[in-house]
Amino acid sequence: METKKKDIRALTREQLRDFFVKNGDKAFRGNQVYEWLWQKSAHSFDVMTNISKETRDMLEANFVINHIKVDVMQRSTDGTIKNAVRLHDDLIVESVLIPTKTRTTACVSSQVGCSLDCKFCATARLKRMRNLNPDEIYDQVVAIDNESRLYFDRPLSNIVFMGMGEPLMNYNNVLKAIDKITSKDGLGISPKRITVSTSGVPKMIRKMADEEVKFNLAVSLHSAIDDIRTSIMPFNATFTLADLREALAYWYSKTKSRITYEYVVWKGINDRQKDVDALVNFCRFAPSKVNLIEYNPIDDGEFQQASNTAIEMYVNALERNNIIVTVRRSRGKDIDAACGQLANKT
Repeated sequence: METKKKDIRALTREQLRDFFVKNGDKAFRGNQVYEWLWQKSAHSFDVMTNISKETRDMLEANFVINHIKVDVMQRSTDGTIKNAVRLHDDLIVESVLIPTKTRTTACVSSQVGCSLDCKFCATARLKRMRNLNPDEIYDQVVAIDNESRLYFDRPLSNIVFMGMGEPLMNYNNVLKAIDKITSKDGLGISPKRITVSTSGVPKMIRKMADEEVKFNLAVSLHSAIDDIRTSIMPFNATFTLADLREALAYWYSKTKSRITYEYVVWKGINDRQKDVDALVNFCRFAPSKVNLIEYNPIDDGEFQQASNTAIEMYVNALERNNIIVTVRRSRGKDIDAACGQLANKT
């Protein structure tokens, strides 16, 4: 019976060094392979040219590199790029490159499908099949960095975990991926340029605070009234706004880091004065920023973009209360790459 080979990127640098020592080689060989795997994003052992053919054959006999493959790349009229990423087990996730005049941002996925049930999100309609491994998350970033250099002549500047899946439901792998992305042995991207967006898992927000993470936190809020939020994000019945607010207050007390709220305003759902007042009250406990996001339809018509008057009502109230607010226009809508639209249509 053939033994299944282990993915070599599941090994730490120390484990790689130990592997070589146990096989009669020098420990530094593990450092060389580690550099090929992470800094150089090697797809195969054959490209490791400073290692002997005999050693590469030994690696081939014992390990695999489960590298992602960009199956389909689509380019929007506004320059946005969407990748359909094929994983080693033939499952597909999507990631997006969002360009502006001053930066390029990678929007990456953390799960195949999603374990939550937000009614306005196309990804939530997919069954959660599995969590992504750290290297699969890392590979999405590398692919987008390469595209940023190729098409926009500059390296990737920012990363947001706002793709498919709930990052805090894949907590350990997401943090391992961020560790690799920010490490000098990996991509060396500053954690201050990384934002993890969550629908709100209080226990895990507290855990992040305790672990003193250095990246930014965004919360997909959309209503500060429990029954309304539960009607569009049913998991709110378990993770209530009171619990979420308490966890976020704890986050701020530990990190002193401003909280960003992602907020879509829909016609007939959260476009009244009482919705605005509730959001203002929710934001008051800690320094915060609200991103009002344009809604991107997912075909059934249940949710409709609110009027400009409603958006202005939110903006005016937040500014009056000294809460930073921006109105974000979605990018990549023509290729279903905008917020809430990732659903493997490719």
